[in-house]
Amino acid sequence: MGRSPFTLAAAVTAALPGAEVTGARILSADGDGRFDSAVASLADGRELAIRVADDDETARELAGEALALRALTAGARAMLPFRAPEYIGETRLGDARALVTELLPGFQIEAAMVPGGRGAAESMGAAIAAVHSLPTSVVRGAGLITRSAQESRDELARLVDSAASTGRVPARLTVRWREAVADDDLWRFESTVVLGGVQATSFIFRDDPELGPEVTGLIGWHSLAVGDPAVDLSWLSAAPDASADVHASYARAADRVPDPALEVRARLLAELEFARWLVHGDSLRRPDIVDDAAALLEALADGLHGDDLEVIAARSEGVDSALDALDRVPASTLSGVDTSMQTDAYNPNELWRDEDADGDSTSDLSDAASDAAHRLQVGGLETEDLTSVRSAASDDHSSADRATDGRRHENRDRDPQRGGTTDGASPEDEAQRAARAALQRWKSSDSE
Repeated sequence: MGRSPFTLAAAVTAALPGAEVTGARILSADGDGRFDSAVASLADGRELAIRVADDDETARELAGEALALRALTAGARAMLPFRAPEYIGETRLGDARALVTELLPGFQIEAAMVPGGRGAAESMGAAIAAVHSLPTSVVRGAGLITRSAQESRDELARLVDSAASTGRVPARLTVRWREAVADDDLWRFESTVVLGGVQATSFIFRDDPELGPEVTGLIGWHSLAVGDPAVDLSWLSAAPDASADVHASYARAADRVPDPALEVRARLLAELEFARWLVHGDSLRRPDIVDDAAALLEALADGLHGDDLEVIAARSEGVDSALDALDRVPASTLSGVDTSMQTDAYNPNELWRDEDADGDSTSDLSDAASDAAHRLQVGGLETEDLTSVRSAASDDHSSADRATDGRRHENRDRDPQRGGTTDGASPEDEAQRAARAALQRWKSSDSE
């Protein structure tokens, strides 16, 4: 961090005239290392988070966050079953933009450690549904971005074309994605208010003695928009234990006509994060990013047994692609790491870093992803037409609802450092965990 917490805390008085700052400390994480950030304690007992950006990209993010939080009127906030940070003010620290917001108390859970069943998973699904149920006037009135289904589709088509033009995307992935974009049945959805890409660490929890972790806050509002609701569910590719329960809870809480292609698009969007990373590196003329993204794309392609849309649209229990191999975190990367953070900003790199690792761990983890994908035993994929998929999806949701009602929060039966059972893991499981670490490192890379 370039600036001390005390320097940052002093800037709070510029954003909030009359504030009496009594203390300052470093945030336990700092927004992926892209911000200077601190917590300022006030005489009235409040704690505020201040973040300072030193480049155009992070300055735009802070500007978007400020606009979004100001758009959440008292009426809009009253519709949410959790808290969003209050906008406090903005100032400048030298030539840098600074944003001051309320600090939400609570803890966070990394995606791979979110347990299924009652508690965290159900609460997360309901929280996402609540955001998607906000009136679109909240976004439109603030002049934020709105996208129709067709505009969302067109944007992804451009992304696929841009990625393919680099010559680093395996042909089978290009075909797979273009077929998905071309399928009209996938794009018949109602645009909703979206956060623009929820992550597991966007949720702030408190622990309920009876129900387990419960969402009490949601952070990361800088991409608030109207668009495809699937964008806020794509992170579930990183939460294998909780995915079905989050989707089931979301479906129960959503106040719209069911979208049979929602999970398909969420999966597609998760895959296209690889393409987005590739295009980002190519635009910056960064060979290291391009090579990293290309390695991840090869790992993804190696795990596929077909190039058609049915591979994407098949029921989740019948698909075992390279993306599924990125569903778990190697235990070694979690050793000694506390994933509960009293903060409204976070640094995923700190969560995934092996303390003994040297050099460019992003590249090392990309190698692990490629190796894991080659070791997968993939087979027995079913292909179905979309009508069959819709029927299967409906059956799956009903089954998930019944299963969820009978399950209990399993944290006490799980190893808290690994987010799973305490049984020994097979070499294949360890390879899959290493691959998931590669995806998480990539999506939160300091190079972004």
